[in-house]
Amino acid sequence: MVQFILASASPRRRDLLDQIGIIPDKVFAADIDETPLKAEIPDRYAARLALEKAQAVSKAFPEAVVLGSDTVVACGRRILPKAETEEQARDCLTLMSGRSHRVYTGICLAGPGDQQRQRLVETRVKVKHLSTEEIVMYLASGEWQGKAGGYAIQGLFASCVISIIGSYSSVVGLPLYETGNLLKGVGLKPKT
Repeated sequence: MVQFILASASPRRRDLLDQIGIIPDKVFAADIDETPLKAEIPDRYAARLALEKAQAVSKAFPEAVVLGSDTVVACGRRILPKAETEEQARDCLTLMSGRSHRVYTGICLAGPGDQQRQRLVETRVKVKHLSTEEIVMYLASGEWQGKAGGYAIQGLFASCVISIIGSYSSVVGLPLYETGNLLKGVGLKPKT
């Protein structure tokens, strides 16, 4: 049986894989430069990072199947950061307030050997108009820390989402339908 490695330290991605009965043999976070390239558009950025993460870890484990993934939140062509400061989160929430934005999740399976399979999932999320008080309350929760676009859809922010067109699990961090199909294609099945 081929070894399966998740190239991410994200607990959300591990939880999502667990939800479909897939348990990585190893979790090995990829250490890559995640700076967007000049004029790079959000969907290509998500796909590139997923590929680079999978390839980086695959070099260390060439006989394994490695899953790399990256989720990018975008308003138009603008890539929103993984909020590290309250100011970044506030800017993201203010920008998304009362409008739709897109969430792109790139996934890549690398290995064994030189094999690669990629998918890109796009989801549209519409957010209600957020009052200053609602933004302040959400920031106080701390839930935004390290999250793309400064929010976690699976938490308190769920009450601010009017609609989703696309994959909910992709917005959380890993599109389960596409990921499950890719894993099935290489012979990895849910553990019972």
